[in-house]
Amino acid sequence: MKVAVSATGPTLDAAVDPRFGRCSTFVLVDTGDMSYEAIGNESNSLASGAGIHSAQMLAQKGVALVLTGNCGPNAHQTLKAAGIQVVLGCTGSVSDAVRACKLAQANAAPADNVADGPRLEGRR
Repeated sequence: MKVAVSATGPTLDAAVDPRFGRCSTFVLVDTGDMSYEAIGNESNSLASGAGIHSAQMLAQKGVALVLTGNCGPNAHQTLKAAGIQVVLGCTGSVSDAVRACKLAQANAAPADNVADGPRLEGRR
């Protein structure tokens, strides 16, 4: 199964980025053999719609599951519409998150976990 992990860098040792649409990198991992490909998230600098664009890009890459810390409502809806499940609250390294998923220690989130609307504190 192809899994996308929001990450702070391009390797399996990189930390899971708690931000889905604004992460710098997605690490795409084949859970069968742990082979991976890192892709830069060009949507992370958009003024709005970063999560939606990120979700659409991952759908085009054939991802079945997303592992991340947080996911907003629009991105979650876009992923769900594409048939992609989302696991929230992931921490540690990319490989830790994938292993936890493989061991069924994580469950797909039925909904987003970030409120929609303007960010009063600025971007993270």
